Amino acid sequence: MSTYVYGIAARSHPALPDGMGGVGDPARPVRILEEGDLAAIVSDAPEGLRPKRKELLAHQNVLAESGSAGCVLPMRFGSVAPDDAAVTGVLAERAEHYEERLTALDGRIEYNVKANHVEEAVLHRVMAESPEIRACAEANRKAGRGGYEDKIRLGEMVAAAVKAKEAEDALALRRALEPDADAVGVGPESTGWLANVSFLVDRRSAENFLAAVEQARKDLPHLEVRVNGPLPPYSFVEPGPTEPAGSAAGGVDTGAG
Repeated sequence: MSTYVYGIAARSHPALPDGMGGVGDPARPVRILEEGDLAAIVSDAPEGLRPKRKELLAHQNVLAESGSAGCVLPMRFGSVAPDDAAVTGVLAERAEHYEERLTALDGRIEYNVKANHVEEAVLHRVMAESPEIRACAEANRKAGRGGYEDKIRLGEMVAAAVKAKEAEDALALRRALEPDADAVGVGPESTGWLANVSFLVDRRSAENFLAAVEQARKDLPHLEVRVNGPLPPYSFVEPGPTEPAGSAAGGVDTGAG
């Protein structure tokens, strides 16, 4: 029977509530595996597990319940080891790393921030900031909107300016939020967003971080900014017993500006 891993905690972590269920239908009982000063929160792994909403929420609920009593290093949804022995073996092998991470992430949560341009607003900004684009657009207008090649040239100029603005705005957003975070993790670029950044935030400073997000929305009104969190600090824990399969369970989306 394969072993599904939810997270890793200190051996001294308070016991889980009696009868806690995890992923699967019926829900697999959640249990603890101990090795040295560490413990893994696990259950038997159901066959054919898929990242459906019910399963994602079950994974997230186990992390929320166990994390409410102390620091838990969250594994992403779908982390499965061949058996219990494989899990305890990795705990022993990587004990120093996990113990360091438990200390570093204690009392901290993750917010994932994504942003994209509001199309009409960024086009207005690009036109306002580029005399060359304005001149080309005006020349086309006077020439009856210009010929085919003129339109292509204008389109290419606008596209290049918007692309450059994406990089500029991604950096501006990150710099606006970094002061209220303990660490920053940049997500993959191929997500369809101009910015996809995770911030590690002290729970006690969460209101300050969210206030910084609201200020960034005011300062960068041509951006659509979405915040997902609070989340367990997925982006700040290296993969554990196995490479993660599937995507992490989400938190609460605070909406777009």
